[in-house]
Amino acid sequence: MTEVLKTMVQAAEQAGQALLASFDPASRPPDRAAMYEAGTRLEATSTAIVREALDAVPEVGWWDEDERGREVPPGRWWVVDGTEGAVNHVHGLPEWGVTITLVADGRPELAVVRQPIGDLTYTATRGQGAFRNGVPLRVSAKTELAAAAVTASQAGNSPAVYERFAGAWAAMAAEALLVRNTIPTTFPLLGLAAGQYDVFWQYEPDLPGSAAGSLLALEAGAVVSDLSGGPWDVNSADILVAAPGLHAAALAVLK
Repeated sequence: MTEVLKTMVQAAEQAGQALLASFDPASRPPDRAAMYEAGTRLEATSTAIVREALDAVPEVGWWDEDERGREVPPGRWWVVDGTEGAVNHVHGLPEWGVTITLVADGRPELAVVRQPIGDLTYTATRGQGAFRNGVPLRVSAKTELAAAAVTASQAGNSPAVYERFAGAWAAMAAEALLVRNTIPTTFPLLGLAAGQYDVFWQYEPDLPGSAAGSLLALEAGAVVSDLSGGPWDVNSADILVAAPGLHAAALAVLK
């Protein structure tokens, strides 16, 4: 493991521990304002821990969508979600964590996802494999959509995206064993990297989740593309990730 990856792991574990300290399985926010306030507080706490650790790595910028916009410029950037799945955390659900990705010229190169519930740390280095707690991950060997567990992650985008997603969901449901829509983006991709899910797609991808999750899935053997079948990078308008034996069939359905 490189020194940079070690730094990422340590940062994610420290931030994850801070999130775990405030996690309450009985939490039930009464309204959207309470959800937002709690999520904002969690994100600020975790991101501050991560940023302090990562600022020690030279020549890597800090990508902030609120400051820089959605598009990631050329160069080396940290793409971080301090509380991936904050909506789950504030509702007492277990699927939340910390994602850290080093992006170089549009491609994820290093990724760490820390899931405190379950004590799970996922790591990936481009060209060197994907791991969960040090154990290699491998995608599904399935070759038929009729046997495939398909996932998507579509949340707050535009009415046009909702309409497009509804049509794609119906088309995929007619071909696959099952189709699920889950939030946040990272977790279905972790499942795909581990061979528990077989296909994932998203329109207007959530960048921190898709950057980390796509690299983990790619290094576990998945095919990653946009929905035209072309190469995917962090500025692509959509994403498809699938086991090798299913990518072409899934692409045909979603086209």
